[in-house]
Amino acid sequence: MTAIANPFDFTGKVVVITGGSRGLGHAMALGFARAGARLAIASRKIDSCEATVAEIRALGSDASAHAIHVGKWADCDRLAAEAYARWGRVDVLINNAGLSPVAPSSLQTPEELFDKVMAVNLKGPFRLTALFGERMAAGEGGAIINISSISAIQPSPDTAPYAAAKAGLNILTVASAKEYGPKVRVNCIMCGAFHTDISKSWSRTEFFTHRARENFALQRGGEPDEIVGAALYLASPAASYTTGAVLTIDGGAAYPKAAHSAD
Repeated sequence: MTAIANPFDFTGKVVVITGGSRGLGHAMALGFARAGARLAIASRKIDSCEATVAEIRALGSDASAHAIHVGKWADCDRLAAEAYARWGRVDVLINNAGLSPVAPSSLQTPEELFDKVMAVNLKGPFRLTALFGERMAAGEGGAIINISSISAIQPSPDTAPYAAAKAGLNILTVASAKEYGPKVRVNCIMCGAFHTDISKSWSRTEFFTHRARENFALQRGGEPDEIVGAALYLASPAASYTTGAVLTIDGGAAYPKAAHSAD
């Protein structure tokens, strides 16, 4: 690898982000825009995508809006076709869209809900990685980033299908890195609890705040912008020797304070 003056300059690069209009996806979209990238913002609601596109353009970059359901194979195919038709290239794919409903018990989890959780969190990223990974590998290369969850290694009964899907996404990361290397790097960010517009119903509660203080090394939830640096790194030449990695960003929740206390 030759020295690069600014490895985090994404001028001229194209980044596709699913679930890019809300939550962590939105934060990453704005972060890449500030770094000079052009973006394809995808989610189910076109109005939300277009609003994010307007924010990106206000930052001096450009973007396109795409209404797709990640859990549907045909929609994944359409996103790839639209992104390449609009931009002519894709340098980075971020599989961020996710779904984590709570069920009262495994027995009371409807088949339709189980299938939907698996489709959005695992089937969609699998298909999109295949579509974009093949074209990147045949061209100038690229980077793919999967957004997972610490539920993959700390599952709870009320979100078991979600945890299983995210564990599968971690495995998919490693398999895809082997399949599409050496020109395409595939990595994963395994997220803990973040304060976003999606999590506001629970992440700002007194219960969560107390739990974080007792069990997280940093004693708080994350702010959306705190994922941006990791995404920029994994997408950049600075991570040229990093692939198949699962990077945990959870404020130390994977190693709770109680685990290090004296007997």
